[in-house]
Amino acid sequence: MTNTYQMIAKTLYNLEDVLAEELIALGANDVEIGRRAVSFTGDKALMYKANLHCRTALRILKPIYTFKAESTDEVYMKIKEFAWENVIGMKQTFSIDTVVFSDNFKHSKFLTYRVKDAIVDYFNEKFEQRPSVRLTNPDIYLNVHVANDSCTISLDSSGESLHKRGYRQEQTEAPISEVLAAGMILKTGWRGECPLIDPMCGSGTILVEAAMIALNIPPGIHRKEFAFEKWTDFDEELFDMVYNDDSREKEFEFKIYGSDISPNAIAIAEANIKRAGVSKYVVLKSQPFQQITNPPENGILVTNPPYGERISTRDLLGLYEMIGERLKHVFTGYQAWILSYREECFEKIGLKPSAKVPLLNGTLECEFRKYEIFAGKHKEFKKNKYEGRR
Repeated sequence: MTNTYQMIAKTLYNLEDVLAEELIALGANDVEIGRRAVSFTGDKALMYKANLHCRTALRILKPIYTFKAESTDEVYMKIKEFAWENVIGMKQTFSIDTVVFSDNFKHSKFLTYRVKDAIVDYFNEKFEQRPSVRLTNPDIYLNVHVANDSCTISLDSSGESLHKRGYRQEQTEAPISEVLAAGMILKTGWRGECPLIDPMCGSGTILVEAAMIALNIPPGIHRKEFAFEKWTDFDEELFDMVYNDDSREKEFEFKIYGSDISPNAIAIAEANIKRAGVSKYVVLKSQPFQQITNPPENGILVTNPPYGERISTRDLLGLYEMIGERLKHVFTGYQAWILSYREECFEKIGLKPSAKVPLLNGTLECEFRKYEIFAGKHKEFKKNKYEGRR
């Protein structure tokens, strides 16, 4: 019988539902949605799969020690009770990441120091030697999570955040996170059943994530390393089997189209798409949105237009007005999904959204809005849609 245990997958705000679906599809059990996290149970193979396959996970944690404490001194004492030699080798390095939601512990940095001191003192007292702390690229990543008086110490099996796929070495000024891009696409329900277009594609992140979703290519396939590869119980043969299993990959009959007003952005997107190995499925063009006249029929549009501080409000509102005009006149039959954070920008689109999904882009509270673009009046569209269902 394989050894199963609890794990926690961390994600971005409001992507918990799609991450839960991803984990269930991989065979996870006891899946429970939390705050920017999904807990689940599984074995070592599932932990490897979750790191390799989950598009909306930031990291996969394996809790190893839970206890109650109301002060940093109490944390120190509890940490010293754990058998750390089973987790960290004497010649290995480690780092500690601390997250605190508690009035008892005001300073997460001080708590981090106390945890580090306890581990170091444990080794010094027991073995008269100790592993070293290393902030960048350590062998073992420890995660400390404190909620009120409950403390959980986890091993971080991912290491560097899973949004760092490895294909994006160049980027435009305000690139969207790979995890957010994948989450947006999965939220639309698109899995490759029709063409997809991003008319303001920037460095091409939405395009690459869409191609990998359509072909079911694991997002972690280009990663150089996962943290679990340095664990004492790392099973190289099992990981090779998980890594080389291409049984989930599928055909994609359509194309993904990307364009941008900036030739520099298109050059960067082209390099990233090539590095991701999906050039065959992506068509790129350097052109402004307003020059798109003949998109492929019955597609889906997913885009993250500019909404930052680098554009004047007047130009920004003009841009969104143009987006609305293009959608109405050129993208009939489409579902269009647009991410922005300014209500006045959305108003300028001049179309009624059929869905609004709150998302965070960095620290910006955004909305991801769906527009169904149809010919004629909305009443007729709804009537036809209803009759089509009967």
